[in-house]
Amino acid sequence: MPSAALEPIRRTRVYEQVAARIQQLILDGELRPGDRLPTERELAERFQVSRSSVRDAIRVLELMGLVEPRQGEGTVVRDLSPDAVVTPLASLLVRSRDLLADLLDVRKMIEPHLAARAAVHATEQDVQRLEAILERQRVKAAAGELAVEEDSEFHYTIATAARNQVILRILDVLMDLLKTSRERSLQVPGRLQRSLEGHARILEAIRRRDPASAEVAMRRHLEEIEQVLGQAVSRKRPAARGR
Repeated sequence: MPSAALEPIRRTRVYEQVAARIQQLILDGELRPGDRLPTERELAERFQVSRSSVRDAIRVLELMGLVEPRQGEGTVVRDLSPDAVVTPLASLLVRSRDLLADLLDVRKMIEPHLAARAAVHATEQDVQRLEAILERQRVKAAAGELAVEEDSEFHYTIATAARNQVILRILDVLMDLLKTSRERSLQVPGRLQRSLEGHARILEAIRRRDPASAEVAMRRHLEEIEQVLGQAVSRKRPAARGR
């Protein structure tokens, strides 16, 4: 495995970061179908995380259909045919349809890497399309409209610009679920403005051809969405008795 992909993990939700690192190696072809992952102990040492975090990360990758345990061989990278990836992930999300937090977790594992790839692979036409989508979103927001279609189109255009057919198949499966969550979440006070600001930062990074900044901007965008929705849920909870 390339040494750059094995730098220490320093963020919270460690298992998510470990899974994302391994996922990217698979999607980039650094780990190929049939390759065996290092043992839990080896991965824990290389990433400088606990073995339980590695175990949780591998479980996530199994649910996504990227790896599978094989008797006597350990954990092996699966054949990356679109159906091999899409079917398990679709099944997972259907079971978690009403769990917005789960959907956000999946998005945080996939979309920051797509933004980074888009910064490298996007054509001028891709950038112009993103600019046009963002402008339409601004116009609708100023008119008090939710701009659900523009929000969805912005993220899907980034996935298209990343030039990865497997990920596009995955997002085809996700689109209906994402639309449902966007229709609800964009109505939360503060969510629409956060969305516009986040999209502007992502677009600027892609325009500069800066993959590291694009990845950070997308992750920050998704974390801000999570924060806004978490605050909305907290406000809806009834106050505890005796307070």
